[in-house]
Amino acid sequence: MYLRCNRRFKDGKEHCYWNIVEAKRCADGRVVQRQVLYLGEINDSQHEAWCRVIEAFDEDTQQRTQLALFPAHRELPEHVKGCGVKVRLDAMQLHRPRQWGACWLACQLYEQLGLDQFWGARLPDSREGTRWRHVLQTLVCYRLIDPGSEWRLHRLWFEQSAMGDLLGADYSLVEKNALYRCLDKVLAYKSALFTHLSQRWQDLFGARFEVLLYDLTSTYFECAPPEDDNDKRRYGYSRDKRPDCVQVVIALIVTPDGFPLAYEVLPGNTADKTTLREFLRRIETQYGKAQRIWVMDRGIPTEEVLEQMRGADPPVYYLVGTPKGRLSKLERELVALPWAQVRPGVQVKLLTRDEELYVFAQSRDRIFKERAMRRRALKRLVKRLHALQTMKLTRTQLLIKLGEAKGRYRAAWRLIEITISEPAAPDAACSQATSASTPHGEAQSRPPNFSFRLDRNKLRQVRRREGRYLLRTNLCGRNPAELWQFYIQLTEIEAAFKNLKDDLQLRPIYHQLEQRIEAHIFVAFMAYCLHVTLRARLKPLAPGLTPRAVLDKFAAIQMLDVHFPTTDARTLILSRYTEPSADQKILLQQLDLCLPPQPPPKITASNPLLKSKASAM
Repeated sequence: MYLRCNRRFKDGKEHCYWNIVEAKRCADGRVVQRQVLYLGEINDSQHEAWCRVIEAFDEDTQQRTQLALFPAHRELPEHVKGCGVKVRLDAMQLHRPRQWGACWLACQLYEQLGLDQFWGARLPDSREGTRWRHVLQTLVCYRLIDPGSEWRLHRLWFEQSAMGDLLGADYSLVEKNALYRCLDKVLAYKSALFTHLSQRWQDLFGARFEVLLYDLTSTYFECAPPEDDNDKRRYGYSRDKRPDCVQVVIALIVTPDGFPLAYEVLPGNTADKTTLREFLRRIETQYGKAQRIWVMDRGIPTEEVLEQMRGADPPVYYLVGTPKGRLSKLERELVALPWAQVRPGVQVKLLTRDEELYVFAQSRDRIFKERAMRRRALKRLVKRLHALQTMKLTRTQLLIKLGEAKGRYRAAWRLIEITISEPAAPDAACSQATSASTPHGEAQSRPPNFSFRLDRNKLRQVRRREGRYLLRTNLCGRNPAELWQFYIQLTEIEAAFKNLKDDLQLRPIYHQLEQRIEAHIFVAFMAYCLHVTLRARLKPLAPGLTPRAVLDKFAAIQMLDVHFPTTDARTLILSRYTEPSADQKILLQQLDLCLPPQPPPKITASNPLLKSKASAM
């Protein structure tokens, strides 16, 4: 194996993307390359570290330890008589292949966050012997590795995984009612878990909580609207494009490094601007008063809340985007100010007003991105309008088609002016002739015509604002480059929502009870904490290596049961996980993880009837 570099020129700069590649020789003599790991852009020290690891794993000189078994046709040596077993090697069977590697890695992450100890002290075993802490650990690991419903976990996934082997449990661990009853026990400890996790983030990664990123999203349900007026499932603005379903709103706080600090489930019809005041109070109550910087998108804070933050003791700092209307009000003052370079490709203008600092920023990369998006949408809209002009549609049909085009290309629609011209009314003679030729005397109306043109004044205004945005803050003494860096870190919370909804499959939710809905989100939050922990471990090694890629690599390590019948009518059972491949060993060494020893062998109790049959043979 070796490192291979793929070079790409972008925006006048050369980017190097690294892969670990393995050469394999085919039967016809050709040598093909297999990508083992994608690392992304790595620095020199990371490059040297990966080179050392690759050189340490030489397939030619690698030593392997094999287990010696005594076949049935040989006598046992003297030193093992009394404890040796003669097995029939020709009757060996392989049973229950199941996924082991990803389950083991998820359990390691679970223990690194101290969740096993946290829940062990709060979820004691039931009188019937149900180990609730292990039920919850199975739910969280399942949500991280292969998310799905609790019914799928009970019916299918647990049998195909090695969670029972790792936790020392049997199928009773995922009894259907036990899974749902476990969800009813965990919500009471949500605040305590937030405090525990914040301490673990500090201990493991030196996380800091001076800057907090705050945003909201929604998730929908496949169920009927509830009759209870106090239920949080409500119709509202759907960020999932499902206004036909009831939903809840999830408010989340993360650090710039992506470590989640707290979250809350709100009714589905909650307006964004009504949530911030309560969250300020909760964070202050749980973590105490401190000089924190809240970074938010526009639409979340109100003027009253911002004034309250400025007047707090100690003051609560904020950095928030502004609506486009405020940019229009300040445009004349901003035009007269000079640009200041904060980093290559990024410029800002600063305007102090009413104890606040306005930061007008423009990014060259963002200008190119937004301009390309606008051109692509405009081309597609124009192509659609040309197609509609060739169709023979009634006025109602035409308006429906235009409405569909407007909904699909809403931003580009604002730049187009459309004129619908009604057809000229036919004269009396033509009308009589048309009526006579039309079956049942129905008059045929001529289809309406429409034309469209580009509004160049609106286009110029849009071009002036592409890649430019206005921020407001009460951090008047900070470096503009630092303020800009704070704001672009909002992408971390957007990535958190994307992972929760896509990778961990938070949506849709099929639970019918409100308490279990919130518990479902709570389990997904803990699974996201494991995801973040693995990402933080991978970040100093290779930024391009994702947690999902590592989980998929470890998922290839299988466990199976090797059955050896013995000469005394018993069965020797060896549960063994497969030997890690070279790329899996590289990941283990880089993550500083050691695989546990293989499980001890088991042997079934002797059956007198089978023993007599075996002796007769």
